[in-house]
Amino acid sequence: RSRTEERIAQYVIREHHRGRPVHEILEDHYVTNRCTPEQIKRLLDRPEVLHALGEDLVARAKSEL
Repeated sequence: RSRTEERIAQYVIREHHRGRPVHEILEDHYVTNRCTPEQIKRLLDRPEVLHALGEDLVARAKSEL
């Protein structure tokens, strides 16, 4: 795990708690400029992200990638 992935995971969780949809967060330039699509998929498999977003939202987000 890289520091970048850690920061992106924290960003996704924080923005989700603020009420933003997951697909919108994953399309942010902050995310897309720092992660490849493969890294984003790996990010969605992180336990803290799964816990914060819920498995159903993560599964939907993965299917939209």
